Amino acid sequence: MNETTENKTTRVQADRRTLLAELIYFTGDLERYRHWTRRLIYTPGIQHLAERAGAYWLIDLITSWQMTPEVAQEDFQIWKLVVRTDQTATATATGDGQTALASQDIPFTDFPLEEITVWLIDGTLMLPGEY
Repeated sequence: MNETTENKTTRVQADRRTLLAELIYFTGDLERYRHWTRRLIYTPGIQHLAERAGAYWLIDLITSWQMTPEVAQEDFQIWKLVVRTDQTATATATGDGQTALASQDIPFTDFPLEEITVWLIDGTLMLPGEY
């Protein structure tokens, strides 16, 4: 490994730690953002995650699944994004009773975290700590 690669790896690890530390501070707020499709709203924690991680696509992905009746009828959805070392990922949704609702493979992502879990409750997308 050359010095440039080592520096990049160190910077990415620091960015991950920083982002995780920042997300802890989102514990609930009355402010909301409306997705451009008007299918859901989301909290400041989700807005921060999307902005810092360049992951507005994740909000779009979750929103697009709300057009599927089996998914949309669930009032409480748990969405988990798992990123693999080859920079592919899978987003999965389960319902309140841990019923599998949806799964989508992502062929490439530069999402900085190894995984993230977000909740969609009654049309509001949030970090678990914001509930």
